[in-house]
Amino acid sequence: MSGANEPDPVPIPTPTASSIRRALARARDGKTLDATEVETLLHARGEELDRLLEYAGRVRDAGLEASGRGAVITYSRKVFVPLTRLCRDRCHYCTFATVPGRLEAPYMSPDEVLEIARKGAEMGCKEVLITLGDRPEDRWRQAAEWLDSRGYDDTLSYVRAMAIMVLEETGLLPHLNPGVLTWSDLQRLKSVSPSMGMMLETTSRRLFREKGQAHYGSPDKDPAVRLRALEDAGRSSVPFTTGLLLGIGETLADRAESIFAMRGVSRRYGGVQEIIVQNFRAKPDTAMMHRPDAEREEMAATIAVTRLVMGPKAHIQAPPNLIGAENGGVDEYALMIRAGIDDWGGVSPLTADHVNPERPWPQIDDLAERTAAQGFTLRERLTVYPEYIRAGEPWVDPRLRGHIDALVDPRVARPWQEPEAVLVSTGRTDLHTGIDSEGRTEDRRGDFDAVYGDWDELAPGVDRRGAVPRRADPEIAAALRSAERDPAGLSDDEALALLHADDDALEALTGLADRVRRDTVGDDVTYVVTRNINFTNVCYTGCRFCAFAQRRTDADAYTLSLDQVADRAEEAWKAGATEVCMQGGIHPDLPGTAYFDIAAAVRERVPDMHIHAFSPMEVVNGAARTDLPIREWLTRAREAGLDSIPGTAAEILDDEVRWILTKGKLPAREWIEVITTAHDLGIPTTSTMMYGHVDSPHHWVAHLKLLRSLQERSLEHNGRPGFTEFVLLPFVHTSAPIYLAGLARTGPTVRENRAVHALARLLLHGRIDNIQGSWVKLAEDTFRRLLEGGVNDAGGTLMEETISRMAGSGQGSYKTISDIKALVEPTGRPLRQRTTTYGPVSEERLRAAEASDGVAPGILRPRLPLV
Repeated sequence: MSGANEPDPVPIPTPTASSIRRALARARDGKTLDATEVETLLHARGEELDRLLEYAGRVRDAGLEASGRGAVITYSRKVFVPLTRLCRDRCHYCTFATVPGRLEAPYMSPDEVLEIARKGAEMGCKEVLITLGDRPEDRWRQAAEWLDSRGYDDTLSYVRAMAIMVLEETGLLPHLNPGVLTWSDLQRLKSVSPSMGMMLETTSRRLFREKGQAHYGSPDKDPAVRLRALEDAGRSSVPFTTGLLLGIGETLADRAESIFAMRGVSRRYGGVQEIIVQNFRAKPDTAMMHRPDAEREEMAATIAVTRLVMGPKAHIQAPPNLIGAENGGVDEYALMIRAGIDDWGGVSPLTADHVNPERPWPQIDDLAERTAAQGFTLRERLTVYPEYIRAGEPWVDPRLRGHIDALVDPRVARPWQEPEAVLVSTGRTDLHTGIDSEGRTEDRRGDFDAVYGDWDELAPGVDRRGAVPRRADPEIAAALRSAERDPAGLSDDEALALLHADDDALEALTGLADRVRRDTVGDDVTYVVTRNINFTNVCYTGCRFCAFAQRRTDADAYTLSLDQVADRAEEAWKAGATEVCMQGGIHPDLPGTAYFDIAAAVRERVPDMHIHAFSPMEVVNGAARTDLPIREWLTRAREAGLDSIPGTAAEILDDEVRWILTKGKLPAREWIEVITTAHDLGIPTTSTMMYGHVDSPHHWVAHLKLLRSLQERSLEHNGRPGFTEFVLLPFVHTSAPIYLAGLARTGPTVRENRAVHALARLLLHGRIDNIQGSWVKLAEDTFRRLLEGGVNDAGGTLMEETISRMAGSGQGSYKTISDIKALVEPTGRPLRQRTTTYGPVSEERLRAAEASDGVAPGILRPRLPLV
């Protein structure tokens, strides 16, 4: 007999009656339950179970009353489309997944999908549940060949195409269940599906690791992988369905842990729209065919405990086809309602539950009657829950808004399409000048309390160590000796020791860095005449450090038209600029091709301007919205006029830090993919690090060494460097949301700034020659000290540096060439204008820049500090 059919190997001690009473008393009184208490309550049976159900039902009812919903239990009328039954996993209880030889074709055809969707529409359905196995092309040659022959790069490209077809041809809303999704996958699918889902099932690693257990041999059932997918869905603001699968070999402690894991994700991001509590049903011809079904009492107890832990606002669901109307004299529908559910999930009047084909859906009229018998009204909902529809952006993509509205009000109808006329002039388009004279309207955006997730959930993950010196003088002295012998060969411990240098040791470190700088690039301090053009600040990504992003309805929100972008580039050219640096917020209306249009508009207006544009976050956003591979999207961007890419959106390339610092920004691996692909294509990039917030010095060391390795990769693979420079960006705290919420510190100290700039010069020696200081984020005296400690570049004139000013920087939004000369002159080092790639500037450009002092006349004005 398979291990999956055997009793759980870990004996489960029954809690004492007194411990159950104590836990029940805490549940009754609304006290916060811990994992031990939850595990205890999962044992409740008989009268104890009745009391547990009563308390859970009370919590559910309070939530319904508070929401204005009253005694209503909801469901979604749907059709079930099993797009493919092939899967790379081998779950021991599954009859849905099969092998190619048992199928007529690896995938359902578009006509087959459309036939089901149209019949569902005729029967009043509003949801198309598209379910499939995880990435079947990775395991099955037949699946890969089928996709390739029809022009699809992968299964998810086909899923995306089918979702668009369903939307356009039937108006039904796709709910996608394609298994584990990465952050990038979610970006691709968000605009074609208002909700998605994936069952967590369990956090038990034993079921995944041990041979013969339910998830052994199934890479996508690794609990860490599935939890990451839930986190990524929350970061991407996707209303997401998840849940538990009971009785597959997990212990009650595992079950309690799983519930708390889902609560943590829900609190951090707010994206868990419903939790399904599903009971295992043994199926013939599976490895777990002899395992007993999950008992109804344990299911009721689990629903009740889930309700107590998740709270009154949560939506808890039990699949009505997996329980019985009358089973052993017990009405299981009534039992689950008593336990605290508020939703029956999707019910189809047309298609079977292809995952549980032996269990037919109940008739909706019968379900309504049984719900009414318990004092509740059955009411239909859409696949995405009402609170997300009401909230709108960022939860509802504007490409889907019309389809949702059409189902809420049948008189409204629209095809799926990119929003029209996105880049039109709206809002406070003079912010680039007004930020210096008038400042920002409010110190925070209007949805501060909602867009960033639950601050209290984030607090425990913050690294509070900062950069407090923790190294002894002998360690620092030894590290300095190593650095003198081999600056780039410092170990992690040696580099970390140098970051804690102070007093004489700090002077020795910066002096060494300055000598290495002189030997590498000489004494010239370089700068570029450039203009920043931030074409929109409307963004719902939820970066917790960013004070620039606004909702479209906020007073400081704006979007530039293509003509305004081109006008600003032309003004910069007349002022002697050789570069425009163009970046913007992730505007929900922005199609993926808008970036091509922006580059083309500047290229047409100013043919010789170097276009330095689009952060890796914007590249991924553009690729996702066009459903193009990163390489192809970058190729098209270059054809439109792109010359190089800013290596911003890096922040700290450690996801543990990133997920505190940002909500929905791209993971480190996606940043690396964009950068390395650009380098392979011959598109140069900069590199950056923003530091001094919720990070610590060991993160800086790892970040620097990663950048060095990426440069070495480019040299090895392409025979040329990919990075042109490294830019250090000290955190500006004043208006940063994460600081206002009390999680971040007030930016790096002067000592830290000096040490990390010096260390960057040493660790990147021989790989990245140019180290840039950010004058816009630093006091002038501090900046000069950095020029004496390894820095050789002063950045640019910028002309409109709005991002740091919105965060509270007091250094102004531009510097003229005269300003930069005054900044550098006390160091005694010569100043030289450069191009983006550190080449010489033509005489014509030098004369134009000298005539305007490097800043467009329309920008020059008296500057006032931000108060």
